[in-house]
Amino acid sequence: MAKPLQIEVHNPNGKYRVISTKPMPGTRWINLLIEQDCRLEICTEKKTILSVEDILALIGDKCDGVIGQLTEDWAETLFSALSRAGGKAFSNMAVGYNNVDVNSATKYGVAVGNTPGVLTETTAELAASLSLAAARRIVEADEFMRAGLYDGWLPHLFVGNLLKGQTVGVIGAGRIGSAYARMMVEGFKMNLIYYDLYQATRLEKFITAYGQFLKANGEEPVTWRRATSMDEVLREADLISLHPILDKTTYHLVNKERLSKMKKEAILINCSRGPVIDEVALVEHLKANPMFRVGLDVFEDEPYMKPGLADMKNAVIVPHIASASKWTREGMATLAALNVLGKIKGYPVWSNPNSVEAFLDEKSPPPAACPSIVNSKALGLRISKL
Repeated sequence: MAKPLQIEVHNPNGKYRVISTKPMPGTRWINLLIEQDCRLEICTEKKTILSVEDILALIGDKCDGVIGQLTEDWAETLFSALSRAGGKAFSNMAVGYNNVDVNSATKYGVAVGNTPGVLTETTAELAASLSLAAARRIVEADEFMRAGLYDGWLPHLFVGNLLKGQTVGVIGAGRIGSAYARMMVEGFKMNLIYYDLYQATRLEKFITAYGQFLKANGEEPVTWRRATSMDEVLREADLISLHPILDKTTYHLVNKERLSKMKKEAILINCSRGPVIDEVALVEHLKANPMFRVGLDVFEDEPYMKPGLADMKNAVIVPHIASASKWTREGMATLAALNVLGKIKGYPVWSNPNSVEAFLDEKSPPPAACPSIVNSKALGLRISKL
């Protein structure tokens, strides 16, 4: 018999049994659940990624809802087990849900929650951080210093790229892509070229107004342009940040052919989804073009990297930490818990999942609603009028 997983129990006599497959930041989410008569069991097993078998053991014979992670495989096996245990709610502690078979969840009557509305600025900030780290070769210089190799200033030592006045390219100008663009334009006076299926009207107005402000103060105005194709952005931008969704049309969106269209000293940033880039082609491109740089927060076969990537001095690589600010991660935990709690309590679904401030205000009780249920329409769930 398999050894039982380690768990931490809160409110053991609670009416509703809720499982969290991982400890999550903050305590508000815990308190919100136990105040509503939930028995909360948090898996504390020292295992980075739980298997399907592990989660089946956690669900057991009676379970009202589960808070899970994007590293877990939530498909028919788990949703059928959750349904048999009486569960009607699952929430990812993430805005993305590529790990979830939503159709299977709907088939078994399980609501699937996610946590949008709290990741925009923090993800954009990490993309901006990677942009600076790659442009100014900060990681290389840090390693150089720690190795004790610095013996005096030299004219050519770690010469990088100036961002001011250069062109930033954004592929996917939704909430995160637009926030990143604003940071780079306003912070570094970069010009923008972007590609998106939809016009980013608010972003365009912002940059136009900022350009007018600069001109009125005797400075060179910034500009923006909406490209007619992604390849146009790749050819013209000095710094490119990827912010598309991941689906069959964006898998390997950046491949060998498209990498070859970029400038030799361009910088490529990805904080969206790993499979958007053909990582094997990227490694070869980095080898062949030592002045080309990349900053990556996500990887094609996460948590693994393709062979050779870790050896590239012109790559800045971090372990999927775009949402890892304290406020954001605690907010994600709160939203995930409230998705599960709301479904258990029979609450309606919040009308705008990208406007969740009311759920995060610690001075007031959260609205009686599920913040974001991605299959609410398929399940015929009510929409809140709050």
